Amino acid sequence: MLVCVAALSTAGFAQSATTERLQRQYPGSLNLFFYHNTLRMINQQESETFDELIKDIQKMRFLMIRKSDLKPEAYSSLIKDYRAERFEPIMNARHDGRNFDVYLKETGKEKGMLVLVNDTDNLMVLDILGSIAPDKVGTFLSTLDKSTDIGQKISSFIK
Repeated sequence: MLVCVAALSTAGFAQSATTERLQRQYPGSLNLFFYHNTLRMINQQESETFDELIKDIQKMRFLMIRKSDLKPEAYSSLIKDYRAERFEPIMNARHDGRNFDVYLKETGKEKGMLVLVNDTDNLMVLDILGSIAPDKVGTFLSTLDKSTDIGQKISSFIK
């Protein structure tokens, strides 16, 4: 049920033109949308910690692409395109065998955050209108992985 709610139309949801272009380039990618209320629905245990993680997220697009589908130069080109949109790098990290690159873009009152997650098989893009505390990105992704509906969707995509 949650996945049906989360996989909303793309109309009016393009935080980043680069993410939109990436999704069109790889139509077989896993592409999910979340709004703040949708994320709150994931919090079945009513964890105050999770509520704190998502408090500044207005919208989020989750895109997962198999690395086997990516051209060798795709990642560096992707970074260049995001930088052209004025996303600035703020953090690089490793967590559970994944590399995280976190970028921030502020324009007036609007804040955008971009999280690129690489593992051996996939590239995940979280394009966020709003933000997450950068040091909590790993925790946030782990919570999404453990969500029954979303975790199943991600697992079926990986297989």
